[in-house]
Amino acid sequence: MKFDDHELAHYLAEETGKRLLAVRERLYNDGASTWLAKDVGDAAAQRFLDEAFAEHRPNDAILSEEAADDSNRLTADRVWIIDPLDGTQEYSEFDRADWAVHIALWERKDSNGAPSNEGTLTAGAVALPAFGLTLSTGTPPPTPPQHEGKPRLVVSRNRATDAAIIVAQALDCEVARLGSAGAKAMAVVLGETDIYVHEGGMHQWDSAAPMVVAQAAGLFTSRIDGTPLIYNMRDTWLPDFIVCQQHLAHQVVDALRAGRIDW
Repeated sequence: MKFDDHELAHYLAEETGKRLLAVRERLYNDGASTWLAKDVGDAAAQRFLDEAFAEHRPNDAILSEEAADDSNRLTADRVWIIDPLDGTQEYSEFDRADWAVHIALWERKDSNGAPSNEGTLTAGAVALPAFGLTLSTGTPPPTPPQHEGKPRLVVSRNRATDAAIIVAQALDCEVARLGSAGAKAMAVVLGETDIYVHEGGMHQWDSAAPMVVAQAAGLFTSRIDGTPLIYNMRDTWLPDFIVCQQHLAHQVVDALRAGRIDW
């Protein structure tokens, strides 16, 4: 079967998710520990993706959370940036659904298709397997309608970063908590929340697919200082990320630039 890049991103995210669900059910029935579930899930997802890329895009480079970094990607024209299982903690807690699969393609060209060493993300997909849902750039999700009432901010389960606290205070947000980065970003894409702000603890594979899908849905994306996210850099660390409704972008970035927390 032949796929274009958008179709392939969608297929890989969706199929990886199906396999992760099957593995998870088996682990649950076997009474597996959370630690075993994390390891087995990560390995199963990476193994499937290795085989799929070898079949469908054997000449492309890959940057994955679950594989050794290959420096050849730095000179490649096409690099898939993937997180085979985003939210391993949530995956290992068998009653949780807030985990994801990230598949994104970076190409050495700008948004107009002209050659560019900085490159850009050109295709991507985020699967939310526990919901039976895959969002991708091939058929972009509709732009969510503007929410009436207080802005809704989504933050991590276990902590709210300084950046999130700043935005929550400045915009008087209602706050929700979810697990994986993909789940939080897609909550904005789906119109369930309005703002996702993260700082610290992120790599390129955590935000690449969510970013390109969110952009395809007409949402605002940037780093917390308002500058663009740049991918396929030597250092995989890319620690901060904003996804929000366009009408809130200036307020969010301005609040973060002011950077004050009132306890």
